[in-house]
Amino acid sequence: MPNHVFTEIEIDRIIEMAWEDRTPFEAIRFQFKLEEADVKALMKRELRFSSYKLWRKRVENCKTKHLAKRVSGIDRFKCKLQRAISNNKISKR
Repeated sequence: MPNHVFTEIEIDRIIEMAWEDRTPFEAIRFQFKLEEADVKALMKRELRFSSYKLWRKRVENCKTKHLAKRVSGIDRFKCKLQRAISNNKISKR
C-alpha cells in the first residue's frame, strides 16, 4: 500500500467505490493511487471477515469491476442517478 495515510472519509469512499459494481478498480487507482491488491487489503482490514468474503465473491463474479472485462457499452464509472463527484465528495439526493 502507498505510504499515504487515508482519512476516515477517504476510506469510506474507497469502500463505497469497491462495493459499487460499475466502479472499476482502475477508477479507484486513478482517484486514490491504490492498486487492486491494495484495495483488497484495505477491504480485508476495514470490513468484518464475513463482509469481506461476500465482497470478494461478488467481485470475482462481477465483469464490470475490471475495464478489460467490461462490455463496450459501459463507458462511465458511476451510476446515472449519482450526481457529480468533486474532490471525493458526493452530493446526495
